[in-house]
Amino acid sequence: MQILFEDEHLLVVDKPAGLLVHRSALDAHTQDTVIERLRCSRGRDEGLHAVHRLDRATSGVLVIARDPVSAASVRQSFEAGRVRKSYLALVRGWPACTSGCIDLLLARDPERPSTGQPLLQASTRYRVLNRHSWPFQTDPRFQTSRYALVLTQPRTGRRHQIRRHFKQIAHPLIGDTTHGKGLHNRAVARWLGVSRLWLHAVSIVLPHPQTGQMLRIRSVPDPQWDTLGFSSAGSELP
Repeated sequence: MQILFEDEHLLVVDKPAGLLVHRSALDAHTQDTVIERLRCSRGRDEGLHAVHRLDRATSGVLVIARDPVSAASVRQSFEAGRVRKSYLALVRGWPACTSGCIDLLLARDPERPSTGQPLLQASTRYRVLNRHSWPFQTDPRFQTSRYALVLTQPRTGRRHQIRRHFKQIAHPLIGDTTHGKGLHNRAVARWLGVSRLWLHAVSIVLPHPQTGQMLRIRSVPDPQWDTLGFSSAGSELP
């Protein structure tokens, strides 16, 4: 697990896909988490506070505070909208617009039926980076199947926001076993030879909790993303 930034207040790590941030009811028996790995390598007495979420299957930039005061400061920055996160995602189909903003309400808890839940404002910007037409069928009407690589920026922090928003506009994320389409997940896994959720937290911009200086931290996606036409040396990232 690579350290992307470190000082006495913050640790920013490049989280691998498949690793929980901390122990959870999702897998009550696992001992292998981001927090446990850091405590084993740096001393178990160090206070570590994950200040935002990355789903287990999502890879990329994860911010961890090293003391309660820094944790509170970073969380306040999130709540005030002073933090900008960017993600790479592979989605089904070609969005009609090369860029846009998804402003659709989301239920508070994505793991429960939406009916009866409060609906929350949610906003996600996106930009199409690359389009693919691959030579396999997922629909008997067409000889090829279309997918798009997008750069997306959630402007609000709802749980599973990116995954649910792209599902709502009929472009679900590939590899998403909860909100995606199994047919496309399996077809792309066979074509690319990789079975995974195609969602990577590629960058974060946030004020330092002590100095207020804006930090811009990036995670270079693993080589699997190269097959989708993403160049970490390009100008795609904000």
